[in-house]
Amino acid sequence: MQIRFYNTLTHQVETFEPLEPPTVTMYNCGPTVYDYGHIGNFRSFLFADLLRRFLELAGYDVRQVMNVTDVGHMTEDDLADGGGEDKMQVGRRRLKEAKKSGVADVSDPDDPFQVAAFFTGAFIEDARRLRMRIADEYPGRVPRATDHIAPMQDLIRRLIEKGHAYVSDDGAVYYSVETFPDYGRLSGNTLDQLRGGAGGRISDEHQAQKRHPADFLLWKPDSGHLMKWDAPWGEGYPGWHIECSAMAMHLLGRETIDLHTGGEDNIFPHHECEIAQSTGASGAPFARMWMHARFLLVDGEKMSKSRGNFYTVRDLVDRGIDPVVIRYELIKAPYRSNANLTLSDLSDSGKAVQRLRRFAEGLEQRSTGEAEVDLSHPVLARFAGALADDLNIAEALATVFTWIGEDPPDADEALAVWRRIDSVLDVMRVAVGDDDDVSGRCRAIDDARRDRDFDTADQLRQGLIDDGYEVMTTQEGTTARRSLT
Repeated sequence: MQIRFYNTLTHQVETFEPLEPPTVTMYNCGPTVYDYGHIGNFRSFLFADLLRRFLELAGYDVRQVMNVTDVGHMTEDDLADGGGEDKMQVGRRRLKEAKKSGVADVSDPDDPFQVAAFFTGAFIEDARRLRMRIADEYPGRVPRATDHIAPMQDLIRRLIEKGHAYVSDDGAVYYSVETFPDYGRLSGNTLDQLRGGAGGRISDEHQAQKRHPADFLLWKPDSGHLMKWDAPWGEGYPGWHIECSAMAMHLLGRETIDLHTGGEDNIFPHHECEIAQSTGASGAPFARMWMHARFLLVDGEKMSKSRGNFYTVRDLVDRGIDPVVIRYELIKAPYRSNANLTLSDLSDSGKAVQRLRRFAEGLEQRSTGEAEVDLSHPVLARFAGALADDLNIAEALATVFTWIGEDPPDADEALAVWRRIDSVLDVMRVAVGDDDDVSGRCRAIDDARRDRDFDTADQLRQGLIDDGYEVMTTQEGTTARRSLT
């Protein structure tokens, strides 16, 4: 099967061929943990999840790293140096609100490390609700930027030694974009455009110390910053861009990786700077293919708290929406198109998920044994073929719904096909864990709630939590999944 994806770097659809098949190395930018993740963030994260799952269906062994940025960078990510307020300062306010409302049990909401730890935990909880596969290679702990300061400093040293970076008079370390002729290839920005500030993208701070206005920070000595570390250039903190370059190469063990994903807002400056840093240090291409998901709109507009159309995952779950329905809604649109979410769309996605679940449950009731199928099966071939065409999820889903409408007669074969499909979609309500009785315990919670025996339901829930499970009860019922802490 030939797989073709759109490569943002070359601006064309290309055949995907990993460097060392069947292994695929993949890095995707994760959250900056100073607040709860909103559904626009998760659209990008779930796009990467869908991509990974498809490649695994196609037979590849995917080594994926998704980082957590738990260093307090500035709030204005569209500036190459960052600008605005320290994000951990914002996080302090958010954590105080959570502590006051009883959501956060923390000793010191002013401690930036507690801020990062709390919102990292919240992100992991939301990601697991949405059935994202994160940190599979790092059980129990997703890769955090604060655990990788040494590799970042090593990378900065290499850049200085190779003449791609310099230490300014005020002790800051900058990347010299003029030393990298390909700077701007990913985003289409030229150095001439950036020399004038690129429409305000370049921060005015310390501009006099720069050799070129577009030079960007690798390390910033700053005694007043909330989070800081010792470095040869002065106590301070790493630039946002250097984190991902260092963590991708360090954790994947490659200077050239196969795939790098993110949202379209990451293209400039973040990913442009990653390319310059990584290739400048290694002399080799950083990522062979770059893939970016377009923005998520809500009610046809960008999300905004002032418009009242800003939602976190938790906001929707609190409305009684099954997290798996949110997952389905966020993956069902092609990644290179703007997705538009409305409450009506969520209702439609809920009906679609229910239809898929009823179909699968019917097969399980009719099935008498196990069958084996591979990608040569006509339905799987059409499903995988659609995803091989630049991850065309809309066509893939159309294939699935056409098939289930035909009521396949061989339940054993159909169930085997469905399980392969659901390894990508992951919409079945199943418990995941080591205990054989987890599903039964979840049903017992639902039975107790139905009988209005809430004390028993609470005891059963607490028992699952004590055994290391995340428990979620929605209108669709109770599910439990092994916790990741």
